[in-house]
Amino acid sequence: MTLGRTVAGLGIAGTAAVVYGRLVRPRLLHWGATEEEIAGPYPGAELVPGGRRGATMAVTIDAPPDQVWPWLVQLGGDRAGWYSWDHLDNAGRPSARDVHPEWQHLAVGDPVKYWTRRHGPVDAWTVAALEPNRFLGLHGLSDLRGRHLDPHRPRPAAYMEGLWGFLLTELPDGRTRLVIGGHEVFRAGRLGRFLSYWLGPLVVWIMQARTLAVLRRNVEQAADAPVIAAGTVHRAPGRSAAAAGTGPPAGRPPTR
Repeated sequence: MTLGRTVAGLGIAGTAAVVYGRLVRPRLLHWGATEEEIAGPYPGAELVPGGRRGATMAVTIDAPPDQVWPWLVQLGGDRAGWYSWDHLDNAGRPSARDVHPEWQHLAVGDPVKYWTRRHGPVDAWTVAALEPNRFLGLHGLSDLRGRHLDPHRPRPAAYMEGLWGFLLTELPDGRTRLVIGGHEVFRAGRLGRFLSYWLGPLVVWIMQARTLAVLRRNVEQAADAPVIAAGTVHRAPGRSAAAAGTGPPAGRPPTR
């Protein structure tokens, strides 16, 4: 009986592992992205030598790129946050619900910080690529405990390096396709690689799918907000009449 239960348990575990590896894990890593977005080129490969493509996730936003870009520029633990689960990735500090003019200045080489409960803001990323209204690339390099490493010094035996990218593509109807992706290197022992393979995709999905959803909500709400000028109420530019609620409803194709 005990042997039979053990064999049955191993069979169930093996089946679950196969289902997760073949069906669930790819869906988590590629949430909302098309086959072309997953397999096609993604900017910044040259910034992570020896790197491979990381998770690629996407969403369609009903606003043009120039209305999405300000929300990306202000990312950061000491700025607008990450638009995700703030208690998990921003020490409980709420992410911004508006575009802040004071956070709209960003240049290649600028640090982007992460906010910790114990130490406050700490260095985490560096702006490695920036093309307004099109692409923002953040480069990160740390040890396996998350401590920031100097990219000008030799890499240790175990480390994590990656480019976290935000790619905007304008669609013919004036909407924007936002693809979050990048390139990564992960050097670790067997246990680290095991945890990264099995748990990493779930963690990325929990946090990044939330970021996509919140960004879409925030941008579309801001784009649809009435603007009062000279006694006239009108909608922010870049939104269709149907999207703004001033014309007949238009069908929106699925984004996943």
